[in-house]
Amino acid sequence: MHESAFHQLEEVIQDSLFPVIDLALRAGRHVDRDDGERYAFVLDAQSLLESFYRRYGCELIHASDGFFYLLPVGDQMGRRHLTAGEMLVGQTLALLYLEPTTVQAGGVTQQSVVVARLASLVGERELIKALNPRRRRYDERVAQETVRTEIAKALRGLESLGFVDLEEGEQLRLRLGLLRFAEAVRGLNEPADALSGLIAEGKAVAQTPGDEDEEPEEAGI
Repeated sequence: MHESAFHQLEEVIQDSLFPVIDLALRAGRHVDRDDGERYAFVLDAQSLLESFYRRYGCELIHASDGFFYLLPVGDQMGRRHLTAGEMLVGQTLALLYLEPTTVQAGGVTQQSVVVARLASLVGERELIKALNPRRRRYDERVAQETVRTEIAKALRGLESLGFVDLEEGEQLRLRLGLLRFAEAVRGLNEPADALSGLIAEGKAVAQTPGDEDEEPEEAGI
């Protein structure tokens, strides 16, 4: 059994990694195995950090898939709210993460693949409404550009939360935390098919990771 290097909370707080990890967790970021020493730090200090964050009305969650995140259970710490676009793109990235072709590619995909998959599942007109609900008129000339712009904006937001890494060009590296977006289909025989159905029906936007009661436009993470 692994013995922690930390015996007191003071030792955890004094470690040089603590301020960076603490700020990241409080901002809603997910820390996974790909974060190397940061993930190892949280794992090593887990029992002490669980008590520490509980005092702030948060639970430090360690998902069985291999990532940590803070889940506010009270009103002491604010939530990072996801936009409807971030929710929709996040669900689609989770779908891609589950697909064998992405696994074979080492979790790497392209922004163009995300755009194409969303358009095929939702339909271009409905996608415009979901990503930019304030746009009242559908203009064929700007539709594709609007979709790409809003998806790029959503990807930047998801990157800040540790769900995806934006790499050179249009390349994306999908991260373990995306599996939070697939919680609604956990345990099903064909989770990818079930998630595709939710996205197509618009239910993906209405459901949020860990908080199903928020409005679609501002979904709590």
